[in-house]
Amino acid sequence: MAQAGKVKWVLFNPKTYATILYLLLSLPLGIVYLTVAVLGLALSVGLTPIFIGIPLFFGVAKLLNGIVHFEQSMIRQILGLPAPAAAVSSSPRSEAAGNWFKRMISSFDGTLFIRNLLLVILRFVTGVVFFAVMVTFLALGLGFIALPAVHIILMNELQLDILENSVFSYFHINWTYNQQYLLYVGVGVVLFWVALRVVNGLMQIQRRIMYVDELYQQPSVPVEVYQPAPAQMQPYEYPEVYPAQGMLQAAHREL
Repeated sequence: MAQAGKVKWVLFNPKTYATILYLLLSLPLGIVYLTVAVLGLALSVGLTPIFIGIPLFFGVAKLLNGIVHFEQSMIRQILGLPAPAAAVSSSPRSEAAGNWFKRMISSFDGTLFIRNLLLVILRFVTGVVFFAVMVTFLALGLGFIALPAVHIILMNELQLDILENSVFSYFHINWTYNQQYLLYVGVGVVLFWVALRVVNGLMQIQRRIMYVDELYQQPSVPVEVYQPAPAQMQPYEYPEVYPAQGMLQAAHREL
């Protein structure tokens, strides 16, 4: 399972560009998640004296659990991981028909709530950091690749030579513009390839942070196969044989 989410040939793999889109959306999504969590907890604490805050708190706990599951499902879809088996509820049907408040209390898990809250906060932090790292590496690679085209456009339109005081002139290297273009494009391609590798590495880190592999590591519940009980052979009851005396009497009467 550890090899299922790894990406090969990053330059031509659609998973790489799906990861870039995910990391681009990680910053606004992280802000939304953190805002919803903080606002929900603040309202639940503030409205506790009028009883509305208590069910609101349990609703926020359910919402945080849904956010974590949504993030895990997105990472699984991007990395091509199989969907885990759906958990089967073991609660009897009589509880489903009971009081909704008692059901909320019985289904609340304090440890899971704290973990989900910390994951949402960490999701915001990683969203900011991963967004900045990815944009920096991608901008460097694409910037070097596009540098020759930008230089030609500025020279023709504005007569502005952005390579006049470049590193080549500083070290007195007399390279033509075409030679410099080739070097810049080559460096840009290498940096862009490194940036794609960094993007996939960030996704693997996010995969571990969000406990995506947790459901795969849980022991599978043994399934009880119904086997019908073997049919018991009933003893065959033979018809009752007439006694020999009765048979003799019947024969004597016929005679």
